[in-house]
Amino acid sequence: MNRRFHRTAIAVLAASAFVLTGCASDDFAQDYAAGSDQGYVAGDGSMKVIAKDQRGAAIEFGGDTDTGEYLKSSDYSGDVMVVNFWYAACPPCRAEAPDLQKLNEEYESKNVHFVGVNVYDQAPTAKSFAAEFGVTYPSILDVDKAEVRLAFSDNVPPQAIPSTLVLDREGRVAAVIRGVADPSVLSTMIDDVLAE
Repeated sequence: MNRRFHRTAIAVLAASAFVLTGCASDDFAQDYAAGSDQGYVAGDGSMKVIAKDQRGAAIEFGGDTDTGEYLKSSDYSGDVMVVNFWYAACPPCRAEAPDLQKLNEEYESKNVHFVGVNVYDQAPTAKSFAAEFGVTYPSILDVDKAEVRLAFSDNVPPQAIPSTLVLDREGRVAAVIRGVADPSVLSTMIDDVLAE
C-alpha cells in the first residue's frame, strides 16, 4: 500500500506541474519542478506585486493593432493600463478572455485601459478571436517584430503566455500575473494602483 500511495503521489505531482505551466514550454515546466531563485516561474500562475518605490523605469511600447491602427503606450499617459499577452489557440487565453473583457468594461470609466499583445497571430485570427469572445479593447500584433515582448522581457518571459501586467500612471510595472488572470485578484491589483 505504501508503494501504491507513492506512485499515486508522483502521478498527481507530475500532472499538477503540467497543468500549472499553461501554454509555457517544457523548459519552464522543468524550471517549475526544479524551483526558481526568483520565487516564480513563467506560466505557473504566480503573481508579483511591486511596491511603488521599487518599480523600474516606465515601459514604452507600441505597434499595429488587429484593426490596423497604431497604438503606443504614450497614448495613455497618466492613466492605468492592463496589458495582456495572448494568442488565439492558447486554451488558458481563451478561458480568461471573457473575464478580461468584463473587467475592461468595469474599469473603462475609471481611465483604466486594457491592451492585448498577440504574440502569434495575424490580424484575421486576432479579430476572429475578439468577435468570438466579445473583446472590445485593442490588441497589438507582435508576432513579426516582437518589440512589445522585448520591452517587457524583464517582467514576462517569452513563453509565459498568458501573462497580464498592471502599469501605474507613470507607465511602470506595478503587478504581474503569469498564467490565467483570476478576475478578483486582477481587480484588486487594479484598485490598489488606482488608489495610489
